[in-house]
Amino acid sequence: MESPEEARVRLPQLRLDELLEELQARLDAARGTRDRVHSLLEAVLSVGRELDLEQALHSIVEAAAALVDAQYAALGVIGPDGRRLSAFHTVGVTAQEIARIGPYPEGHGILGELIRHPEPLRLAKLSAHSASYGFPPHHPPMNTFLGVPIRVRDQVFGNLYLTEKRGGAQFDEDDEAVTATLAVAAGVAIDNARLYEESRLRERWLRANAEITHSVMSGGARAEVLALIAERAREITGSALSAVALPMENTESLAVEIAVGTDAEAHRGLVLSMDSSLMGLAYSAAAPVTSADVTQDARISPAPPRFGGLGPAVAVPIGAGEPGPRGVILLAREAGRPEFSAADTESLVAFAAQAAVAMELEQRRQDAAQMALLQDRDRIARDLHDLAIQRLFATGMTLQSAGRFIEHEQAAERVVRAVDDLDETIKIIRSTIFSLRARDGADDAGLRARAVRLVGETAPVLRFAPGVRMEGLLDTDVPKEVADQMMAVLSEALTNIARHARADRAEVLLATDGHELRLTVTDNGVGIPRDGRRSGLRNMAERAEQLGGTLELENPEKGGTRLVWRVPLGR
Repeated sequence: MESPEEARVRLPQLRLDELLEELQARLDAARGTRDRVHSLLEAVLSVGRELDLEQALHSIVEAAAALVDAQYAALGVIGPDGRRLSAFHTVGVTAQEIARIGPYPEGHGILGELIRHPEPLRLAKLSAHSASYGFPPHHPPMNTFLGVPIRVRDQVFGNLYLTEKRGGAQFDEDDEAVTATLAVAAGVAIDNARLYEESRLRERWLRANAEITHSVMSGGARAEVLALIAERAREITGSALSAVALPMENTESLAVEIAVGTDAEAHRGLVLSMDSSLMGLAYSAAAPVTSADVTQDARISPAPPRFGGLGPAVAVPIGAGEPGPRGVILLAREAGRPEFSAADTESLVAFAAQAAVAMELEQRRQDAAQMALLQDRDRIARDLHDLAIQRLFATGMTLQSAGRFIEHEQAAERVVRAVDDLDETIKIIRSTIFSLRARDGADDAGLRARAVRLVGETAPVLRFAPGVRMEGLLDTDVPKEVADQMMAVLSEALTNIARHARADRAEVLLATDGHELRLTVTDNGVGIPRDGRRSGLRNMAERAEQLGGTLELENPEKGGTRLVWRVPLGR
């Protein structure tokens, strides 16, 4: 049996052990806190070093998962509407699992709860919350949850979502505090990355403007300048398609001069109306016009099909001074990509304004070259009139006077013929002077404008507007007599569609390569009946034969008729 003395000795020993154990526990807690603070500082420094926005977002997710020992982590970026998620960055889920799960969440359920109420949210069981409505098939099971908003200045940028703390433990107040602290650092890092990205973007726009101006000042052709504008705008904005349209003379239409990117051929050469195309609306308003989905926009005519696989789009006028914009640039991104933001549009407007200045310089250079040419022609005409004609006239008068003194009959006749030849030469020179000073066809509309006007006049009879596409230097390479014949054929073809085809869609393609003019008219009607009248077709064929060309009739697989009228240009 233990004596009282031994009991008194053992009691202080027990108390000392308890004190030592409590001290060790506090030391362990302090060491754990120190380690966690150290880890938090490392995470903050790691996140703050990133200047690329996408890489910064991924680093934030990784750091959050490591800090609270979460198996799964995600960062959802809130879209411009403030109600849905526009981007999603994950950790802990493989690419194969993501593919099986399907599209990223848009911000419903628990994720939407943080969007609606941007405050930290900690749950012991996800499914127990009233906003939860389950997971999609193939989604890994998740129970514990911690959500924290990320603020950039005064705006909620997105939310951090953390689930399944390892070891089956619950997320505690310390986890919430650490994650909230990381979210503050993440907001600063995101803001820095955004500013850096904006500065790089401005630098790219400035380089593009400088490149365009250099091309203009170096004497680049208009087509080269327009192609450079379209290509640089497409690259910088991450668009799939870029097109530039210019107004057509004497018509209320735009012609797509340049198109690069996805299905560029479907856009190049198109003639667009002002009230049923995105580019026409931007030109008429002299202001940017955006579309969330260019394939479903009721303002845009679906014919001809040209926006397959595309979604968000924006059209920006090139310049907005008097008498109006110089043209319009269209940009479209692939379906599912982010819409063009206000910042995107603002940058495009500034770029288009600089492009308009470059185009103005190029036009001034052309005008100066044209003026120099006209002045040179005037000088030549003046010299011919003042020097050559007067000298020839004086020579003729001398010969005519000398002829009276020639007694030999044949010699006298030769002198008379020489005087007549001089008179003819004077007439030829005077005609040449008139040609040099006159501007033939200055008041006549070109072939492009004539064709567009004719199609527009036929639309009420057809009860729909045919699609029009033009390729090549039609106003320059096609002689007037060929253009007149082509206009007659186009009128006859459209009239035949109105009378007999029972079609609701037609397309006109007018193209030249400098050697041949090709007119193609396609409709989706009933085709040409075997026993139908063919007087109109004979007339079109005869017109082609007179010019050394051909007329071909085809039956497309989808029905209707395709008429192809070809004539050489004699070059």
